[in-house]
Amino acid sequence: MSTEHVLDHPDNLAVTHAHVNRMANKVPAVTVYFWIIKVLTTGMGETASDFLAKALNPVLAVGLGGFGLAVSLVIQFSVRRYVAWIYWTGIVMVSVFGTMAADVLHVVLGVPYAISTPLFMIVLAAVFALWYASERTLSIHSIRTRRSEFFYWAAVLATFALGTAAGDLTASIGLRYLGSAVLFAIAICVPAVLHRAGTLGAVTAFWIAYVITRPLGASLADWMALPRGRGGLAMGLGPVTLSWTVAILGFVAYLAVSKRDTQAG
Repeated sequence: MSTEHVLDHPDNLAVTHAHVNRMANKVPAVTVYFWIIKVLTTGMGETASDFLAKALNPVLAVGLGGFGLAVSLVIQFSVRRYVAWIYWTGIVMVSVFGTMAADVLHVVLGVPYAISTPLFMIVLAAVFALWYASERTLSIHSIRTRRSEFFYWAAVLATFALGTAAGDLTASIGLRYLGSAVLFAIAICVPAVLHRAGTLGAVTAFWIAYVITRPLGASLADWMALPRGRGGLAMGLGPVTLSWTVAILGFVAYLAVSKRDTQAG
């Protein structure tokens, strides 16, 4: 059948239009590099947020964080395929702003972590419910439309806010930062073990681990940066932010060149 005949048929036009509007998958493949960079971005976002809040007026810091997040997401949504540096810039800005959002609730509005943690859990559950109702899947292997991409980034932002609140909650009840890091390092192994044992689906295991990376990375970064009197190594917010940023840049540059995180299809 000729191209003209195919395009003349209304059903074929709809199929062609749907095909054109679908994009290459907009997120990286889940490899060991994915998890390493994810943990690095969470820690960097934690210390960068605290550093900016101390160096600048807190309101100005939140405004800059929100502006940076908006710009990074506009760029992310403007491309039709996964680009390492664009994607991970968005994740970094989500980390910074997500930390600020959780901190504003606690520091400015006085909401206890014991309340904000379940509150962000409800927000995340609502995002997942709407996403599933719309797309019938929560798999990151299906981020090929603007709508699924919107739900994906909404979920990412909610996981960062939840992880921040959960990490601060455990640190505030006596575990401190190193103890919290050990706790979350053990916790992140649980969904992997359950998935390998066949008792937990891949999608559920992924999102549980994804949430846990936030308090894991943040606890490690806080442990390195904060004063010894608070259970840290006193390396400073600025130096830790800078060193973790350099590490992120190194891994992202490697992936941009090697394409080791590009999903097939």
